[in-house]
Amino acid sequence: MMSISSERVAIITGASRGIGASIARRLASDGMAVVVNYAGSEKAAAELVDEIVNAGGRAISAQADVADPRAVRNLFDTAEAEFGGVDVLVNNAGIMKLAPVAQVDDADFDEMMAVNLKGTFNGLREAAKRLRDGGRIVNISTSVVGLYLPAYGVYAATKAAVEALTHILAKELGPRSITVNSVAPGPVATELFLEGKAPAMIERLEQMIPLGRLGEVDDIARAVSVLVGPDGGWINGQIVRVNGGVI
Repeated sequence: MMSISSERVAIITGASRGIGASIARRLASDGMAVVVNYAGSEKAAAELVDEIVNAGGRAISAQADVADPRAVRNLFDTAEAEFGGVDVLVNNAGIMKLAPVAQVDDADFDEMMAVNLKGTFNGLREAAKRLRDGGRIVNISTSVVGLYLPAYGVYAATKAAVEALTHILAKELGPRSITVNSVAPGPVATELFLEGKAPAMIERLEQMIPLGRLGEVDDIARAVSVLVGPDGGWINGQIVRVNGGVI
């Protein structure tokens, strides 16, 4: 059975800002040692680590491009060297570049596949080998999988593949009491989401949501906390659509 002591260690990819940073804060407040992964935002990651440590938690930052398998191996090496092992992986790193299918740029397609799909796969493959028994994996997907909104084609396709990996790896790792789930946010008021959107578009998105508001990063972090915490031990192979009721 999984230990619920403060010795549990979590890696959160893409954790220097937005949803990833909120997840790192929440898991640190839950008593976990956290590894704040970042790709290029070194200053933001360092500030988040300082915030967590000043609040009494344990945290380090670690640079890694999740699309690079060697960098992901090194990320796990760093966590093991600093904290003695890894119990939780949250695959949060991702990028979103929107365009109708007919107008998708090859470079944008390749980058989304590299980060969103291959990057998640790299983390899953390493976690499958190195997570301690009783561990937890959460992949961040999107509620666009199921909504099928125009201009989200490639982004949604990468996340649909992540959801398939979630279902299959849950079955593969179940004998070791490692759970694998996905959290699929709806529209969340992050800098990434709001960038480039007119107020009228944001208002239309809010009106789609039965609860009448955009999500906040803490809404997503709370769901992750349940899945990786002591109350989530029998939730496995699930896609949790945290979206205010958007179907």
